[in-house]
Amino acid sequence: MEQPKGVDWTVIILTCQYKDSVEVFQRELEIRQKREQIPTRTLLLAVEDPEVHVGSGGATLNALLVVAEHLSARAGFTVVTSDVLHSAWILILHMGRDFPFDDCGRAFTCLPVENPQAPVEAVVCNLDCLLDIMSHRLGPGSPPGVWVCSTDMLLSVPPNPGISWDGFRGARVIALPGSTAYARNHGVYLTDSQGFVLDIYYQGTEAEIQRCARPDGRVPLVSGLVFFSVETAEHLLATHVSPPLDACTYMGLDSGARPVQLSLFFDILLCMARNVRREDFLVGQPPEMGQGDADIAGYRHGARAELWRELRDQPLTVAYVPDGSYNYMTNSASEFLHSLTFPGAPGAQVVHSQVEERQLLGARSSVVSCLLEGPVQLGPGSVLQHCHLRGPIHIGTGCFVSGLDVAQSEALHGLELHDLVLQGHHVQLHGARSRAFTLVGRLDSWERQGTGTYLNMSWSQFFQKTGIRDWDLWDPDMPRIERCLLNARLFPVLHPSRALGPQDMLWMLDPQEAGSKALRAWRASWRLSWEQLQPCLDRAATLASRRHLFFRQALHKARHVLEARQDLSLRPLIQAAVREGCPGPLMATLDQVAAGVGDPGVAARALACVADVLGCMAEGQGGLRSGPAANPEWVRPFSYLECGDLARGVAALAEERDKWLSRPALLVRAARHYEGAGQILIRQAVMSAQHFVSSVPVELPAPGQWVVAECPARVDFSGALLKAAFICAGIVSVHSKLSLSTSSILAGAALAALQRAAGRAVGTEALIHAVLHLEQVLTTGGGWQDQVGGLMPGIKVGRSRPQLPLKVEVEEITVPAGFVQKLNDHLLLVYTGKTRLARNLLQDVLRSWYARLPAVVQNAHNLVRHTEECAEAFRQGSLPLLGQCLTSYWEQKKLMAPGCEPLAVRRMMDVLAPHVHGQSLAGAGGGGFLYLLTKEPRQKEALEAVLAKTEGLGNYSIHLVEVDTQGLSLQLLGD
Repeated sequence: MEQPKGVDWTVIILTCQYKDSVEVFQRELEIRQKREQIPTRTLLLAVEDPEVHVGSGGATLNALLVVAEHLSARAGFTVVTSDVLHSAWILILHMGRDFPFDDCGRAFTCLPVENPQAPVEAVVCNLDCLLDIMSHRLGPGSPPGVWVCSTDMLLSVPPNPGISWDGFRGARVIALPGSTAYARNHGVYLTDSQGFVLDIYYQGTEAEIQRCARPDGRVPLVSGLVFFSVETAEHLLATHVSPPLDACTYMGLDSGARPVQLSLFFDILLCMARNVRREDFLVGQPPEMGQGDADIAGYRHGARAELWRELRDQPLTVAYVPDGSYNYMTNSASEFLHSLTFPGAPGAQVVHSQVEERQLLGARSSVVSCLLEGPVQLGPGSVLQHCHLRGPIHIGTGCFVSGLDVAQSEALHGLELHDLVLQGHHVQLHGARSRAFTLVGRLDSWERQGTGTYLNMSWSQFFQKTGIRDWDLWDPDMPRIERCLLNARLFPVLHPSRALGPQDMLWMLDPQEAGSKALRAWRASWRLSWEQLQPCLDRAATLASRRHLFFRQALHKARHVLEARQDLSLRPLIQAAVREGCPGPLMATLDQVAAGVGDPGVAARALACVADVLGCMAEGQGGLRSGPAANPEWVRPFSYLECGDLARGVAALAEERDKWLSRPALLVRAARHYEGAGQILIRQAVMSAQHFVSSVPVELPAPGQWVVAECPARVDFSGALLKAAFICAGIVSVHSKLSLSTSSILAGAALAALQRAAGRAVGTEALIHAVLHLEQVLTTGGGWQDQVGGLMPGIKVGRSRPQLPLKVEVEEITVPAGFVQKLNDHLLLVYTGKTRLARNLLQDVLRSWYARLPAVVQNAHNLVRHTEECAEAFRQGSLPLLGQCLTSYWEQKKLMAPGCEPLAVRRMMDVLAPHVHGQSLAGAGGGGFLYLLTKEPRQKEALEAVLAKTEGLGNYSIHLVEVDTQGLSLQLLGD
């Protein structure tokens, strides 16, 4: 099923809690725009989210005001006007509050998923998934208006959720299914049969939840998604000038207004629910505000009264997506680990990571953006993210480890971690950047209520085990009921004499081993609580560090893919390196591979990847990728390659490359020369076929005698591997004016005649390899399919193993008695009159293959598989099956070489289609010959009449053909 066309967003606005993070997250949006995840015309805004003061509802109103301001200014207005909303598609993304398992919040929590279709390789964050859902699944089809999406949940939505927007007005919430048990701790919608929302419950009673249940027993969960029509958005925007709602926006706060907290769902949307009464609404209190705000109940009463006046008449409907899923990202480490692992998976999920010893990764474990060297053991259900570790390391079950670099690996040696959360953080303390490390238990609670635990044990057990005392963690005047994990000063951030490491927390796991020295060092450090640590987190450094590690592992990946000869495309990785401004290290790695691998095929692919990097750097400018590659400045590196000195040749190429990086035209020309360098290596590899060329002396022809070589032309039914050879009478006669032979067959005939004239006889197998060598000398390139088809008789399969020296092996196919004549009666050859030079086409095909584009790799595998099916059709003697093979084969060739089918040829094939079992252009179509397998025998005259009635076909002709049973023949003729 095709993915719907994406929404062309007018504005995407991301609200973030910390003022100093606005620029950081603005850049993250711009990076995603470069990756083609966001339309280039979209206005991107990251703004400070005043949610801590004004709640999710106030943050929505503030974001809407900021958007209206920007669009008004862009339209030339000097005041805010809601008119700018009428033709705008707006997406507001709320980042929400702190998240204990990712310093950049739930939006930037990385997920163990990859998108193989993505044009640019990158780690997938929750934000990326939500952007994709909003742009390609929920957003398409919606009218202009405002989408609001929280980023504190994991969503799954089918490609076509089936939401109808016919006759829509008001606001619409998107509800996803959940169990009644799950609903006890979440929000749920009560709706009528027409889809109108009657009420919204949060942590409702059993009876309330059961009233919301649908026939399948599931309930529609409040899923953090809502759409406001333009009309409703205008009503909401109008409240920003009405006290006390003006205090929800930056304008009100900047004017000194007292903040008022509003919930998006339990204030703004609840007033639109049909069963809600005004008097109940005005005295109500949204659940997310807690009980500590009762003193401002009157202030909130005025705010709710204003919302009721402005929004009550707006209808609120629900779009229920039964095939979707919703999972709120709680502060529970157990739930977080469960969401990042796959209970049914037999092995580990390894995503954007290089792992030397994968057998040490347990089932249901997850590794995201990591570089693991040596023995690093990961237990079942554990997660590693953003780590560069060097073993031996043993991380047991139920662990989450993130943000550790190789420098911290030693602290883990000799330990076995279980049910722990260990994180490395980038922090800024009074302007100075440093690292801090936190350690908590998987079972520890971040809630303020309850007795609380630390490292999965009670506080009393922890104190007894470690020697730490409660006065180390909390001020003596803090009431015991308020003491909790959030405000315990556990985490060292500065030591007076050395840098901190994980060992400054890990000693608590085995204090007997560490002794009192570790406790004294811990007490000597400046320590912060989790709450105190959050404003000190350096999110810019965190994201930069993650990006740096991603490219570090990516360089390992590039090297491994090339050296292991894997059919994985490096094009998305190349795009990522170029678009994020770091192509240099990638090209240096490719240079190292090319120079040191010792395999001309791998080296040629590495040089082709360098050419891809240069082409991407040109950003579509500078001319066509295919072109000449013989500039005198590149002669020196080429000469080293010609002499077989790969290391000096690669070094000289890199030295010359540095002079061609200043503008697109030079980049494209440099890319052409790198492809030329790769062709030198290909040529040397193919020329190894000369190893199988031999001859025996024979009697010289008498003076005046002619040596005449005759051989058939070839057409291919499948693979570029399976060939059927045909002969047109006299086409290679010395006296003939027709030249229907393809270049490689002509070369074979010429070589055979010249060798015979020189008194040497060459076998057909040797001749096949000699033509390969000849074509490399001529620098025309090409394979061995022509000479196999034209020099060998009958119907055959040609194969060559992936090894050097290159050897071609041919297998004849046995067909049923009488089938060859039947084939002759149904075969026709049509000269279309449309010829072209195939050289640039060959460059394009090689470029796509070296890039290992997924579609090209899959097509190559299909070609090989299809070969065996076609061979079986010959063995069965089935013309309909052969026709299907022929037509499929032409489709596969078009995928391999886009643009090889001229429009006039397509018209001709469409006209002939009702009369044939199948048809294809010969080879890559450069010679202009089309061969047909007709449904009825002897159809030459009938099809000539059909084509004569078709306009615009140009100079064409139809020829009778036969399966050749002789192959190459040599004759000595007199004068």
